[in-house]
Amino acid sequence: MFESLKNLFGGNNAQLAEAIRSGAFLVDVRTPAEFASGSVRGAVNIPLDSIQGQLAKFRDKKSIVVFCRSGARSGQAKQILERSGFQNVINGGTWQQVNQAKNG
Repeated sequence: MFESLKNLFGGNNAQLAEAIRSGAFLVDVRTPAEFASGSVRGAVNIPLDSIQGQLAKFRDKKSIVVFCRSGARSGQAKQILERSGFQNVINGGTWQQVNQAKNG
């Protein structure tokens, strides 16, 4: 149970850091206004409500890290992507957690 909660909310920092080091596709699923107020360098902004219509942007990515303000929207984004056939998706949690893993 705890392991599944950790996976849902980005609990595996070693896996997250390794994915980032390996060039993961970093996707901030917050709104454009939230993204503009600060995010992870090199990340792209694909808001949660746009994910389904922009699946082509995720194709051929070795790994995908989704993140947001609290980890909730990125959890939803991970589910959408997995239902669409993507198996290499990590919920990075908050953008600050991803930023720390990237720069830590």
